[in-house]
Amino acid sequence: MTVTAPAASAEAAAAPPPAVPAAAAGRGAGHVTIGSPVGPLTLIAAGGRLTGLYMDVQRHAPDPAAYGAAGDPAAEPFAAAARQLDAYFAGQLEVFDLPLDLAGTPFQRRVWAELQRIPFGETVTYGELAAALGKPSASRAVGLANGRNPVSIVVPCHRVIGSDGSLTGYGGGIDRKRFLLALERGGAAAQAELPGLGG
Repeated sequence: MTVTAPAASAEAAAAPPPAVPAAAAGRGAGHVTIGSPVGPLTLIAAGGRLTGLYMDVQRHAPDPAAYGAAGDPAAEPFAAAARQLDAYFAGQLEVFDLPLDLAGTPFQRRVWAELQRIPFGETVTYGELAAALGKPSASRAVGLANGRNPVSIVVPCHRVIGSDGSLTGYGGGIDRKRFLLALERGGAAAQAELPGLGG
């Protein structure tokens, strides 16, 4: 993986698009872009914690102006994130161990915490995720919060599927979601790049 400095319920529905946390802005946010089998990934950090991980085309991504200055790829947490993502795509890492600072509503943060409990290579439905949160009737709100996840891959929102087993939506696109799930299940995707997206 090549690391380069970059060139570039109703509660969940009402939440603003993800952005660099306000508290983090004062700590000097920065970002780097790395290549991956699913295309360029922009890592955003502040205060030594990862605050965002966005694909080059992703719904609900913040305005690039909010990413902060170009960061040092050798600095933490960028270097650790790049190493762990490299190992993940090589099929050598199942659980990420990175410091995170996720900006969102209390409900969104509960959803994102529950996402991190979904084991590598497994999937749950939106309904199952809602039930795990003690809100079995909140599948739609859970889906909206899932879509606002600011740290894709590391916080595995791609492991949530429809009640009928369909992949349904994914901020980075269904092709990327299919690729990530196949990678985790040890499929042929584990040894390849998503056509046209490797970077």
